[in-house]
Amino acid sequence: MKEDLDKKEEKKETKSNARRNTNKNTTRTRKTNSKQNEEVSIIKKDNNEENKKTTKRPYRRRNTKTNNRNNEKENAIFRNPKLKIIPLGGLHEIGKNITAFEYENEIIVVDCGLSFPEDDMLGVDLVIPDITYLERNVDKIKGLIITHGHEDHIGAVPYLLKKINIPIFATRLTAGLIRNKLEEHKLLRSTKLKEVIQGQTIKLGKKFEIEFIRSSHSIPDSVMLAITTPVGTVLHTGDFKVDYTPIDGKLMDFGRIAELGNKGILALMSDSTNAERKGFTMSESSVGEVFDKLFLHCTKRIVVATFASNVHRVQQIVNSAVKYGRKIAVCGRSMINMIQTARELGYIECPENIFIDIDMIKNYTDEQLVIITTGSQGETMSALTRMAAGDHRKVTITPNDLVIISATPIPGNEKLVSKVIDDLMQIGAEVVYSALEDIHVSGHACQEEQKLILALSKPKYFIPVHGEYRQLIAHSETAQSMGIDKDNVIMLSNGRVLEIDENSAEFTYTVPNGRVLVDGLGVGDVGNIVLRDRQHLSQDGLIVIVLTMDSSSGEVVAGPDVISRGFVYVRESENIMDDVKSVVRNEIRKCEERGIRDWSTIKSTVRENLRDYIFSKTKRNPMIIPIIMEI
Repeated sequence: MKEDLDKKEEKKETKSNARRNTNKNTTRTRKTNSKQNEEVSIIKKDNNEENKKTTKRPYRRRNTKTNNRNNEKENAIFRNPKLKIIPLGGLHEIGKNITAFEYENEIIVVDCGLSFPEDDMLGVDLVIPDITYLERNVDKIKGLIITHGHEDHIGAVPYLLKKINIPIFATRLTAGLIRNKLEEHKLLRSTKLKEVIQGQTIKLGKKFEIEFIRSSHSIPDSVMLAITTPVGTVLHTGDFKVDYTPIDGKLMDFGRIAELGNKGILALMSDSTNAERKGFTMSESSVGEVFDKLFLHCTKRIVVATFASNVHRVQQIVNSAVKYGRKIAVCGRSMINMIQTARELGYIECPENIFIDIDMIKNYTDEQLVIITTGSQGETMSALTRMAAGDHRKVTITPNDLVIISATPIPGNEKLVSKVIDDLMQIGAEVVYSALEDIHVSGHACQEEQKLILALSKPKYFIPVHGEYRQLIAHSETAQSMGIDKDNVIMLSNGRVLEIDENSAEFTYTVPNGRVLVDGLGVGDVGNIVLRDRQHLSQDGLIVIVLTMDSSSGEVVAGPDVISRGFVYVRESENIMDDVKSVVRNEIRKCEERGIRDWSTIKSTVRENLRDYIFSKTKRNPMIIPIIMEI
C-alpha cells in the first residue's frame, strides 16, 4: 500500500513540474518574440521615420456617437414604451386648449380651441394653436375628442381640419355647435363628425380607449375623459364645476370617477381656471332666483347680455320670461346660432311662440319684451356695445330700459365693460351688473370642488391644466394639501413632451408650439414683424418720400414730395414738411457728389438721416418709406 501511494505522489510531482516547465518556456518565447518585435520596430524606425504609425499595432478609433445611438436603439427595444402627453396650447394662458396623447405609433387629440387677441395684437381677429407637430404626424392620428362646446375648446377646429382631415368625436350639443362652424367654413361634407353620449366608451386604434364621463359646466353635454392606455388611465376633466342642482338635472357622475379611482388612475389632468378661489362655486340655479327678483314688478324693457355659449343661463332667462309673460328677441349672430341649435336639439325648453324676430319688437310694449344679446365683454363690434353707442340698427336704448350684464369681465376686458356701462347710464338706462347683484356664477371649480375630484380619483400623478401659471401653481398646492407627493405633481408647459408610465414621469424633448394669428381670411400671415410695424404706425405714423430720378444720369427730375399719415397734420405743419424736403435734397446731393447710383443705398441714407432730423425736432419716430421712380 505504501509503495502504491509513493508512486502516485511521484506521478503528481512529475506532472506539476512539466506544467511549470511549459509555462516557463511560453513566457520565454513571449519575451523573445517581444524583443524581436522591438528590434524589428527599431530597424524600421531607422529606415523610415515617417512610417511610425505603420509599425504600431493597428488601432481603430471607436465612433462614440454611433455606438451611443446603437445602445439607445437596443435599450429602446427592450424598454417598455411610455405614454407621451404633448400640450400644444392652454398652459400659462386662458384659451387655445389642445393636447395630444401619443403611444408608440398612435395619437389622439383632445380639444382644439382658440383665444382672443391681446391689446397689442392690432387688427388680429383670432389666435389659434400651432399644429405643426400634428401635421408632421398626421398618419398616426386616430381622432379628435372634444370635451364641451365652448370656443376655447372648439373654436380652432375648422382651421385644424383645413390642414389635417381627422374624425371628430363629440357629444350631441357640442357636435351641433361644431357642425355650424363646419358649414360656415364649407367643411361639413368632408368631415367625419361622430356623436357620442355621456357614459359611452370608444376605442381609437389599438392602444386608446376613451370613456365619456358626465360632467357639469356652464354648457350642457360637458364630459370628462377617462383615457385608458397600456401604461394606465389618464383622467382629463375638461372644464368643470361641481353643481349639485344643475339646470338640466344631470349630476356629474361621481360614482364612475370614484370607481376609476379605486381601480387606479395614473394621472389626473384637472381644470385650474378658478384654482386661486377658496370655497365652492355657486350653483347655476342661484342665478335664476336673481332673474326672478329683477323681472318681478318691472315695467321696463329688459335687455340681458350674456355669453352666447352659456345655454344654462339662456334657459333661466327663458324661464323668467315665460313666468312673467314676456316675449324674447335675440341680438348677435353667435347668440342667434347658439339658441337655434340648442332649441333644435332640445337643450332649451320653451313654448313655441316665446321667441320673436327682432324686427317685431315695435309691436310690443316695453313691459312685454326681453332682449337677449351678446356683448357682455364690451367687445367693440358686439350688439350691446353698438346699442350703448347708439349705432345699433334694430334696438335703441332709452331711459325705460333695464340692462342686465350677466357676466363678469374676463381679465383685460374691464375697461371695455366699464365704458359700455357708462355709455348706457349716460343714456339714462338702469344697469345691473355683477358688482350690484349676483347675476353671474362661474362655470369653473373652486378649491373645495377641486379637492373633491382629487379625493375621488386618487391619482398617482397630478397635472394641473387650463390656466395661467399662477393658477397652475395654486392648483398644485391644493393637490399637495390632499396628500399628492410633491415629486408627483407635474407642471407642464406648451410644447414640452412628458413621457409617463407607472414607474416614472420625465420630460424628454420639445415640439413646435406657439400661436398662429388669424386676420380676416389670412391664417398665419401676420407675425411678430407685421405686428411690430402696426404698433409703430399706430404710435408714430408714416412719412412717404417720393422722388423721380433719371436712370442714366442719377439726377432728380421731380420731387421730393412728402406724404404724411398719422404723423402731423400737413396744413398746420408746412414748416416741418419744407424742412423734410430740404433734408432729403441735401442727402441726394451728397450721394451725387460721392457718385452713389445704387438706389437701395440712396434710400437707406435718406431714411437714416431723415429719421435723426425728425426725432431731433419732434421727439417722434415715424415710419419713413422712400420711393424712387425712374424715367
